[in-house]
Amino acid sequence: MNQIEQRKTILAVDDTPENLDIIKGILIPEFKVKAAINGKMAIKIAEEQNPSLILLDIMMPEMDGYDVCRRLKSNIKTASIPIIFVTAMSETVDEKKGFDVGGVDYITKPVNPSIVQARVRTHIAMADQQRACELMVEIRTKELQKSQRAAIRMLGEAGHYNDSDTGVHIWRMAAYAGALARAAGWSVRDALWLEMAAAMHDSGKIGISDSILKAPRKLTEEEFNEMKKHSSIGARILSISSDTPLFKTAAEIAYGHHEKWNGSGYPQGLKGEEIPESARIAAVADVFDALTMKRPYKEPWSTEKAFATIKQEAGIHFDPKLATYFLDIKDEILHLKDVWADKE
Repeated sequence: MNQIEQRKTILAVDDTPENLDIIKGILIPEFKVKAAINGKMAIKIAEEQNPSLILLDIMMPEMDGYDVCRRLKSNIKTASIPIIFVTAMSETVDEKKGFDVGGVDYITKPVNPSIVQARVRTHIAMADQQRACELMVEIRTKELQKSQRAAIRMLGEAGHYNDSDTGVHIWRMAAYAGALARAAGWSVRDALWLEMAAAMHDSGKIGISDSILKAPRKLTEEEFNEMKKHSSIGARILSISSDTPLFKTAAEIAYGHHEKWNGSGYPQGLKGEEIPESARIAAVADVFDALTMKRPYKEPWSTEKAFATIKQEAGIHFDPKLATYFLDIKDEILHLKDVWADKE
């Protein structure tokens, strides 16, 4: 392997070609440099080339730097790439927003060559160290993670012990929720937490009579009112460990996944963004999976009919933005459904 092949690759993104030429001139002696003139091109190159670092202009037409960063951080292929925002001194910059969406630093234009070189070297070195540390942590905590997943599985299965649902429903619904979270801009890490938390959404059913859970018919009003209690029961069980992010999210989902966007849900009758986003995401995933499952009292709906229902209920049952994102990732949802069908 020759020297140029060993160089780290930097992706520079700017809608002004002259700015890209300046960045290339600064970095090419030490790095390979790829260039993109808009956000869409940047995302494509990042997915295909896996650069070591991205220098990202903020003010671009169609898709600004914040949006590009958010999308990159929600994609498992690109989530770990460090992103430095580049902005003109005359521009009003929301630094907190940049860090919130996943950026690691800012550089102002006109760029200073020595600053660009130093920041790029520093953040590449930090990213390399972080990857090494993450590998070490992953190795050392493998058994702990295995135990944690086993506990999640037990809580999820416990809620369905006397139910007609299968264990596959728990994880399939959770996989849908994770995919929707990423589509909504959640980072890969946060979407994974939500996916694990969503698997415990019906833990409270452990406190509901099996005569209700297994009823091969539509529930009476009294029975349905009793069934509604599973949201509160699940939240109480999961809140025992609510000092951890995972179980805090799980309790949030258990309590809120039957709330509706228009306020007609339960147990609190929350409306719109009063409902935690985690619960809004779980609601879409749970309903889609329930519609496409066979139950004692119904045959499974076709996926097309289920997708049509999600669209129809946008703004009524579901957060309209999340419903749109769910329809946008239809192919991924169908793939996940097939994957879990093989395990059923």
